Amino acid sequence: MSGVEVPGAVLVTGAGSGIGEASALACAERGAPVAALDLDLEAAGATAEAARSAGAPEAVAVRCDVSDEDAVAAAVAEAEDRLGPLRGALTSAGIDRGGLVHELPLEVWEQMIATNLTGTFLTCKHVLRAMLGHGQGGSLVCVSSPVAELAVKGGASAYCAAKGGVSALSRTLALDYAEHGIRVNTIVPGATETPLMWAAVPEGEQEEMRKTVASQLAIGRLAEPAEIAEGVVWLLSDASRYATGSHLTVDGGLGATANIAV
Repeated sequence: MSGVEVPGAVLVTGAGSGIGEASALACAERGAPVAALDLDLEAAGATAEAARSAGAPEAVAVRCDVSDEDAVAAAVAEAEDRLGPLRGALTSAGIDRGGLVHELPLEVWEQMIATNLTGTFLTCKHVLRAMLGHGQGGSLVCVSSPVAELAVKGGASAYCAAKGGVSALSRTLALDYAEHGIRVNTIVPGATETPLMWAAVPEGEQEEMRKTVASQLAIGRLAEPAEIAEGVVWLLSDASRYATGSHLTVDGGLGATANIAV
């Protein structure tokens, strides 16, 4: 995305792999300082090192459990202390554990909501506090999913519910914080080659599932994380300055078909 610049320091959760990692590196390539947050500190460290190599003037790795408010608050504070005022954030941390509702342990449901929805809430909460504190405005991008609006069979109820919550949350935040110069949008990636994509699929079934999913997409293949990251960069940048409360769908045509089977 030539000519698009990210205007300041960016915090990325789930930065150790997948869309979070790709987005952190895409921001670094535009010269933005990057805070790479992940539950896996080693993975976050690798992303931070790659971000510096890609052009970030500074990059910091922080171990963070996004479902733990104290950890999120501390991570945001460290990011601002090391990088300066946060002008952008991407909430990419997520997990996927499936199961039909009548068999789904409450513990699994609570883990899904805690990481995917509460983690998004807590990240937004503390980044918004930081942005209000420095008064320079900013842009938050929340990662949702087509399943926030398009149900799929196969025991995905907890994941669908969490992502539906993320979509609703981001719309509400957009209205509440627009007067402060803070925009909140949602990126909606389709099937993407990430560890999360295959988290609930046995290794021996992944290749066949990949072919099945690809056959249902107009483009005929899964996305690479870097392709989703381009949309994230646009939403974080001033090029999207009139966009807030929106959902940018980058799904290879998934939502355009009435024949969805996963």
